Amino acid sequence: MNAYQEALDYLYGQLPMFTKVGASAYKTDLHNTVALLQQLNNPQHTFKTIHVAGTNGKGSTSHMLAAILQQAGYKTGLYTSPHLLDFRERIRINGQVAPEDFVVNFTNNMRPFIESIAPSFFELTVAMAFQYFSQENVDIAIIEVGLGGRLDSTNVITPELSVITNISFDHKNILGDTLPRIASEKAGIIKAGVPVIVSETQSEIQWVFRDKAAETGSPIHFADQEWMVDGSLIKDNYLELTLLDTRKGVMHHFRLDLSGQYQEKNVMGVLSAVRLLQQQGWHITWDHVQAALSHVRKLTGLRGRWEVVSEHPLTVMDVGHNEAGIREVVQQLEHVNYQQLHIVTGFVKDKEVDNVLPLFPTTATYYFCRAQIPRALDEVALAEMAARHGLQGRPYESVQAALQAARQHAKAEDMILVCGSFFIVAEAM
Repeated sequence: MNAYQEALDYLYGQLPMFTKVGASAYKTDLHNTVALLQQLNNPQHTFKTIHVAGTNGKGSTSHMLAAILQQAGYKTGLYTSPHLLDFRERIRINGQVAPEDFVVNFTNNMRPFIESIAPSFFELTVAMAFQYFSQENVDIAIIEVGLGGRLDSTNVITPELSVITNISFDHKNILGDTLPRIASEKAGIIKAGVPVIVSETQSEIQWVFRDKAAETGSPIHFADQEWMVDGSLIKDNYLELTLLDTRKGVMHHFRLDLSGQYQEKNVMGVLSAVRLLQQQGWHITWDHVQAALSHVRKLTGLRGRWEVVSEHPLTVMDVGHNEAGIREVVQQLEHVNYQQLHIVTGFVKDKEVDNVLPLFPTTATYYFCRAQIPRALDEVALAEMAARHGLQGRPYESVQAALQAARQHAKAEDMILVCGSFFIVAEAM
């Protein structure tokens, strides 16, 4: 076993990991994060940041912003979670993952301190990312919130600006069981005097953000009130968008390599962020924006957002996993031509699965499976729940077995969709 694998085994084995064990790994204060960062001489204060929260869209938004800043010539850090295939995907600079030896050295050097305070896996990875960005002298880093906002380990920065994408029901056992409560947790990233962009105006909760911004003296922008979609088309796995800048009356045309129609809302948030960065003195042109948005995957390594992995049958992977995410994925299906739809899916136990299942089309053939993590919902139980909502299919013990079965049954003109959780998509890849 090599040193990198040993370090990973230590991190996964020693530290409570939310993605595997759920709420028991979630810490309700920032004490450990602050202690870890003090041990490292507070690296988070040595570079500029943008903080991104939200229920859905925060990953895509973070990657788009990173791509744009990279394209504009800035050395750009990007911290996201969870990862799909390799732990180091969480920590990137200009699209390149952190080197294995950095992970090994950081873990070994911090081990005595780790054992003295017993942080969570996420708390430690946030500290690791900040240390790496500081060590490598990034110009700016895009920091994606892990869960919520107010009590998230990333909420120890004072960013150039904050972005909040979309609020919907997810992690109700931790964040609250109403949209205003969830929004209040997300609004916890709004800092004194720091501008905040809300990508999507949601009438029942916009007051939460307005009140918080008023309290902190933060200029607030609702992106979908600053931009309007004038035209939208999916062509050759690209999303072609024409957007009207409602403030200036100017049209902008963009060609995104993220072809999910749901990216429209995220793009508006990104464009409002770009305008604020320009006002703050960052040299970003609209040519930079157009070039970056057409190469987000290549520039940043983003995967799993309406990702077409083969054409015959059309096979798409999407990490949409909660109510709003699945609704967007299902709406995207309306823009696709296929004969029969095959859906490979599975969930974790603490998702509101009974609220999600009615969103799926009853005409599809289902392959129910479970990822190889303790939190995974049993595939037989999932199949039984799905049947109550008119979804017909068979359970499979693994993602690979389910995907193999779907490929055997699908004809060339059919479609296979893999979705339900990050872990299902990761194992399918």
